[in-house]
Amino acid sequence: MNILIVNNSKLPVIYYGGTERVIWYLGKTLSRLGHKVSFLVAQGSTCDFAEIIERNPELDVIDQIPAAIDLVHFHFTPKGVEKLQVPYLITIHGNPNPVELLDKNAVFVSENHAIRHNAEAFVHNGLDWDDYGNPQLDNKRSYFHFLGKAAWRVKNVKGAINTTLKLKGERLHVLGGSRLNIKMGFRFTWQPSARFYGMVGGEEKMNQLKHSKGLVFPVRWHEPFGLAIIESLYFGAPVFGTPYGSLPELVNQDIGFLSNSSTKLSEAMAHCQDYNPKTCHDYAATHFNAEEMTKAYLNLYENVIQGKEINRNIPQTIAVDTPKFLDWVK
Repeated sequence: MNILIVNNSKLPVIYYGGTERVIWYLGKTLSRLGHKVSFLVAQGSTCDFAEIIERNPELDVIDQIPAAIDLVHFHFTPKGVEKLQVPYLITIHGNPNPVELLDKNAVFVSENHAIRHNAEAFVHNGLDWDDYGNPQLDNKRSYFHFLGKAAWRVKNVKGAINTTLKLKGERLHVLGGSRLNIKMGFRFTWQPSARFYGMVGGEEKMNQLKHSKGLVFPVRWHEPFGLAIIESLYFGAPVFGTPYGSLPELVNQDIGFLSNSSTKLSEAMAHCQDYNPKTCHDYAATHFNAEEMTKAYLNLYENVIQGKEINRNIPQTIAVDTPKFLDWVK
């Protein structure tokens, strides 16, 4: 199959970029399975397993689709996609604006994500764990961690810090933000027990995760997927988060605890040693790898090429009145 993968950003991601890593691993695995893969992406991209076609930002992306493509896989919704004469899919990675018109061939990244948009098609994200090295599950674990864009209030880094503070002598490493934030309103976090490491990636992130007692993830929105969850689990760290979005789908009682109560989460964190690092690791490695993700996408590719519907209805946001911040009990 000749597959074109389209995105706005540059590949490969050098330091940080969850969606870009998923796209990269999808293309790499498709190529390994014998498919011809091309990327239509930002200028300056390079790849040793697929052809790079540099996007011209001055032209509509639809007008830059080459001939002899069997399927186009977009990772954003392009203007005029309904005019495309080639079979296509569109993966929705985030929570779209409630008034945004979605496409009939939209694919979501968790079952909850799909259900909230009146759809059926979803594929869980997967990573190429070979790039993550040896997780060293018997490491000494001496702190908890938060992983995500701390500047986003819905990620609730303040809740993660305050929950950890309820445990005497515990520390929280914040991976994905700084103590002073002026980009999204002036905010300064003074708690000395919270250490900020900025946007981390590569070896630095792996070293942080392999020494962590657990991920503290009290999000206050419906998380579409959450790569932070599966990355943490891979390194043997259980997940302590809120029961919103994909979390009940990804986190079972053997690998973490979910509650919208800070007190209940801290009580569970106090017993973090009850969670087996190998159980956490094996769960992530088995269920959320690039091969499983790619096989699921290939099944959808075949359906679309054959003219089958992947969603019974045109997807749309169902709960348009959902509050901006979901409940969080301090």
